[in-house]
Amino acid sequence: MIRNIVFDIGNVLVDFCWREHIQGMGFQGETAKRLGRAMMQSPVWNELDRGVWTNEELLDGFIANDPGLEQEIRTVFSDLSTLVKEKEGSLPWIRSLKAEGYRVYYLSNFSERVKQEAAAELSFLKEMDGGIMSYAVREIKPAPAIYRMLLEKYGLLAEESVFLDDTEANVDTARRLGMYGIHVRDAEQAKQELIRLLEGDKMP
Repeated sequence: MIRNIVFDIGNVLVDFCWREHIQGMGFQGETAKRLGRAMMQSPVWNELDRGVWTNEELLDGFIANDPGLEQEIRTVFSDLSTLVKEKEGSLPWIRSLKAEGYRVYYLSNFSERVKQEAAAELSFLKEMDGGIMSYAVREIKPAPAIYRMLLEKYGLLAEESVFLDDTEANVDTARRLGMYGIHVRDAEQAKQELIRLLEGDKMP
């Protein structure tokens, strides 16, 4: 029986609005594209979520990707409050699952800075039963260790848990560990797949 619904956060419960964030800092056109490549689309960004590197180490990594944009990179990284935006249906979705008796958790590659600076866009967190953000455990998906940490921390059984994530590799790891998995392509598709899964689970 399915008892636990585990959500990724980025591009599932919130939109990752990095292009809008860069534009909001005043950068357009080719400069904006270069900033995206040097920062959010770079492997260095994973280290922000992993939570091991300092802000200066992260800046050094971004700047090394495009030294000609040092000041622009520093500006974009100075305030991350507009980096994510809560999806309109996230809070009602969480509340509806809770009302049906499911326990709801999060498992997300997420940075401490974004959690703090964009807290207003994460209102659903207070409705959830708990979860793990990567920065807190110094581990990121799709490494199996972070999934096991969640299961062990809350005493969850993999076979009683569904995991929703917009990255297929992350869903694949969940399935290999015995969880049900839903690859999120858009909110409506994910909701319908989850409904079908939960309804099928209830059938005798």
